[in-house]
Amino acid sequence: MPLAVRILLVDDFKPWRFFVSSLLQKNPDWQIVCEASDGMEALQKAEKFQPDLILLDIGLPRLNGIEAALSIRELSPRSKILFLSENRSSEVAAAALSAGGHGYAVKSDGADELLLAVEAVLLGKRFVSNTFAGVDFATAEGQSRAEFR
Repeated sequence: MPLAVRILLVDDFKPWRFFVSSLLQKNPDWQIVCEASDGMEALQKAEKFQPDLILLDIGLPRLNGIEAALSIRELSPRSKILFLSENRSSEVAAAALSAGGHGYAVKSDGADELLLAVEAVLLGKRFVSNTFAGVDFATAEGQSRAEFR
């Protein structure tokens, strides 16, 4: 029997965490092992639990998600990071991907894209929300660059 994918869910809005949890329960192989409501707590839990996947908001108290991701890469290097944010700026998305994100999904597209985003990132693919169709996020040695068309 394969081991469950261990997930850390980080968002300061509790109803959003509940929504994400309920969506993820559709796959019995995905298990939320812990939740965090701010960036500093995310660092502590990432280091302690070493999750397979971290679903990370950007607008967090105490330490924003992009800054948290930079530290998480060192504290839990095997964890994949999927940013879930309402921010629709391609510059912010590029910064998030550059900070170690394996994907970026826009929250308002969550019901449609969240499960696809999680599956893609777990398979080692990069996922970027359809909100950014037409934006090229090119990666070269960990550096992301947004090219606008």
